[in-house]
Amino acid sequence: MRRARPSRIRTRTGDGGGPHRPIGWPTVEAGSGGRTEVGSLIFKAVREGRPYPEHNMSTKDWAMIPPRQIRLDTLVTTKRELALDALLADDSTFYGDLFPHAVLWHGEMYLEDGLHRALRAALQQRTVIHVRVLDLDALMPAEPAR
Repeated sequence: MRRARPSRIRTRTGDGGGPHRPIGWPTVEAGSGGRTEVGSLIFKAVREGRPYPEHNMSTKDWAMIPPRQIRLDTLVTTKRELALDALLADDSTFYGDLFPHAVLWHGEMYLEDGLHRALRAALQQRTVIHVRVLDLDALMPAEPAR
């Protein structure tokens, strides 16, 4: 006997008739933790710049990493701005990798490349995307405290 699978996105209403919003996409107060963040995020956080060390991965190196499914709300962006024309372009991935690139550093998943593709997925009501993930935590283990 198979159990019914719960729907991926459930909604709830406020006090009788308020707007619907997805459960599990938290509202984050602006300015918390020294990062620029916006309320009711698609992503876990929005920041400017990469907090992790340079990894020197080439396009060929990235292509060797198999993509895996990642929830959008677990990603921290490394860019605060995007070009709307690139988001709406039909050939936005024509010259680049089909999959976004992310870096796992100190337990956080940073979206390094592919912000436009991730946002396009969110606009299509998708909560998960395929991403190539470089695990710097595994490659550069933290030094033990002395």
